[in-house]
Amino acid sequence: MTDKTVASGTVKKALHVLEHVASFERPVRFAEVLENAPYPKGTVYRMLQTLRVEKMLDYDETQQTYSLGIRLMGLAHAAWKNASLAPVARPFVEELAANTGETVHVAQIESGQVLFVDKLKATDRFETLAEAGKIAPAYCTGVGKAMLAFMAPKRLELALQQQAFFKYTPATHTSAQDLMTELDHIRKDGITFDREEHEQGIISIAAPILSDNGRVLGAVSIATSTSRHSLKEIEAFRPALLETVKKIGAEATSWQFPS
Repeated sequence: MTDKTVASGTVKKALHVLEHVASFERPVRFAEVLENAPYPKGTVYRMLQTLRVEKMLDYDETQQTYSLGIRLMGLAHAAWKNASLAPVARPFVEELAANTGETVHVAQIESGQVLFVDKLKATDRFETLAEAGKIAPAYCTGVGKAMLAFMAPKRLELALQQQAFFKYTPATHTSAQDLMTELDHIRKDGITFDREEHEQGIISIAAPILSDNGRVLGAVSIATSTSRHSLKEIEAFRPALLETVKKIGAEATSWQFPS
């Protein structure tokens, strides 16, 4: 075994432990990390101490808990600024949220999954599962379907292979064939809807953010609850939504947003 292989394995374990700590979304004790970690006790302890020394994790001596460290926060902020659509899209989605009075999401797609990079709430009357930093399936979310529909064929094929097609609600697509039929309609229409496919009682209208050459950069959705609006009613947001994604796409293209 080479030094390079050993180093790679060590980094992989450390990152796995770091992600495990982050998944609790609160300060966590060593026993909790160890319980579901796929490594021996000594390895987990060693990884935690290394991450602590490197300031990727903080340790509270009084509570004996680990939490995300200041160095990691700095790296996350830099990534948000340099590799996320959020800073580019923010002024446009702020205006959209203010004009519609509804919640607006901005998302990108990674390994076939939706990553929400920003969320603006114009009302506190309802809440969605989507939050900045959260991951969701692409096949049953408005933003996910909007991005899938405009992907290049090979990229789409790979993304479809990464979908679980779990049935979250009665409206959820459960096969690639059913999803492809809708994606054809989305390409023609330019927008799509989440018809309570991921969360019961939550609907949205979404559209892709495209670069000048048609490359998918992300998507924007306007989400609301079925107690506030119907699908027919939120279709009225179409002109404002399409204008918003057009502006974001133009700005991102001139900013040379990375592939």
